[in-house]
Amino acid sequence: MPGGDEKQLKRRIKSVENTKQVTKAMEMIASARLPKAQERVSAARPYSEQITEVIRSLAEAGADLDHPLLAQKDEDDVQKVAYVVITADRGLAGGYNNNVLRAATRAIEEDQAKGRDYSLVLVGKKAISYYRFRGYEIDASFTGMSEQPTYEDARTVAAAVSEPFEEGDIDLVRLVYTQFLSAGTQRVAVRQFLPLDTEALADDEDGDDEGLEPAYEFEPAPTEILERLLPRYVEARLYAAMLEASASELAARQRAMKAASDNAGELIDTLNRDMNRARQATITTEIMEVVGGAEALRGGKGKKDYFPDNLVTDDYLPDDYDYARS
Repeated sequence: MPGGDEKQLKRRIKSVENTKQVTKAMEMIASARLPKAQERVSAARPYSEQITEVIRSLAEAGADLDHPLLAQKDEDDVQKVAYVVITADRGLAGGYNNNVLRAATRAIEEDQAKGRDYSLVLVGKKAISYYRFRGYEIDASFTGMSEQPTYEDARTVAAAVSEPFEEGDIDLVRLVYTQFLSAGTQRVAVRQFLPLDTEALADDEDGDDEGLEPAYEFEPAPTEILERLLPRYVEARLYAAMLEASASELAARQRAMKAASDNAGELIDTLNRDMNRARQATITTEIMEVVGGAEALRGGKGKKDYFPDNLVTDDYLPDDYDYARS
């Protein structure tokens, strides 16, 4: 049986080694893609800041903020809340997907406890399979845009929620995604997406009252420019969130695959020690068998060394056999 144990351990070691090769490759791919994802996140921030500044300037210039995307409702008047949930198309990223899904589900249950209806707009196969398996109603779903989202992807997803919001079918839109803070820190965020915060657009909290401010002349009227710019602002906010989610996914996958590779290496070392013990036990057993056989061959003296017990009889000995000399 020790030989059988050794073969089984060899098969397990080979299986774990194959798994380690896969996890190591995925770790290297995530490590190579993460810097580019970080650059895309950093590159999108100036655009978002500038478009926010332009909208603020339009508001200061007298633009009418009575736009459907800015229509605020009282808390008691909110009847239906839409959730844009951004997850990954693939797993093997640690708790990245589960953390987002738990936060979104918790928020939906809280709204349901208040008597509100919900609408789900899902990005990523993991979110789709999660809510479909649990019987949630899904209004829109998108795949193939989690790892490398484009601005056109953000525009498509934004249209799925902004149009129903403008038509009055949805009273509030929340965005659930993973905020990228650094390569080692990511945080799940549940934020209001629509309506846009008019106070944040109209007031410059970081501004300085001292000094001269540039004067702008708008053509056409500020209100008309604002109406055209607000949808772009919504798309830019969603695009920035999708970029952060993409970078967070890669960072989470890198950590998860590194941990899996390290655990696989430790398991291989443990299995190798077990296999060495099994091999030593097999060798010891074989040596004991050889020694036991040799001792059995050296054990007796006299005629029994030459004749089996059932053959040592007087019938097989010559008549003049000298018993004394034997």
